[in-house]
Amino acid sequence: MEILTHLFNDTVEFYKWSLTIADKRVQKWPLMDNPLPTLAISSSYLLFLWLGPKYMKNREPFQLRKTLIVYNFSMVFLNFFIFKELFMAARSASYSYICQRVDYSDDPNEVRVAGALWWYFVSKGVEYLDTVFFILRKKFNQVSFLHVYHHCTMFTLWWIGIKWVAGGQSFFGAHMNAAIHVLMYLYYGLASCGPKIQKYLWWKKYLTIIQMIQFHVTIGHTALSLYVDCDFPHWMHYSLICYAVTFIVLFGNFYYQTYRRQQPRRDASSSSSSSSSSSSSASSASRAGKALANGTFNGLSSKAANGASAAGRGEDSKPQENPGRRKRKGRAKRD
Repeated sequence: MEILTHLFNDTVEFYKWSLTIADKRVQKWPLMDNPLPTLAISSSYLLFLWLGPKYMKNREPFQLRKTLIVYNFSMVFLNFFIFKELFMAARSASYSYICQRVDYSDDPNEVRVAGALWWYFVSKGVEYLDTVFFILRKKFNQVSFLHVYHHCTMFTLWWIGIKWVAGGQSFFGAHMNAAIHVLMYLYYGLASCGPKIQKYLWWKKYLTIIQMIQFHVTIGHTALSLYVDCDFPHWMHYSLICYAVTFIVLFGNFYYQTYRRQQPRRDASSSSSSSSSSSSSASSASRAGKALANGTFNGLSSKAANGASAAGRGEDSKPQENPGRRKRKGRAKRD
């Protein structure tokens, strides 16, 4: 118990010391006075991950189509604003893309960079709504470990970045990530508009590729900063490299499972369907009917599918039943 007490006291003393070297410019900005509000938001997010599916278990999923359209396109504008602010402010301050130390002065361009990074931190908190919408729509399969790990750690760890290094090398990763999120939320926004737009969205897997390229670039840029001994906290550089490696592993596994592992099955099914004879078309139609009755098929909802299969049975019932009855009656008469 005494060891734990000493450990706690040492942690508190270290935190108090770290505040003496924190960025004084952001001290009075929202959420930046202390980490408790950020930790409370992240804890609430994790609590919703546990309680949300239980709440929705016996309820119909929400559609939220208009809400998703507004949300996704709002995120497009927010990330474009962050990208534009970082680009313009870094250019005005003559930032180096190889090594840029943090300038804690009240220079307008430096304050502008810090402000854009603060908005970037806030955007990661807003992105918690991605998970909330998945759960309310009962898209539980979308709430993977990668999804939760990415959202929860980005918001929590970027509080540290804004608190101590709101500028300098920090602008590079945020600048690049904001540009990618413009494309990502543009895709989600267009997909929310319905099937008429969705059929043109062929570039989803390339977003994953771009994200993986981003992490490789981050590692290369950070390693270069260490090589030139850039005047930026080295422990943050090493932490960023380890963090990026975890994303490369997780996103690489996601890409393989989603786009590579299933590819042979799709190819095999397409080749078998193209070589099938006319005699197998009846069994294919039967399987299609079962698929319609069981849930979704070719983009139809379960309600529409069940209705379609019921209508099909209703139209075919009379031609099928009458001949059978005539045959049975015929046999009875012959007997």
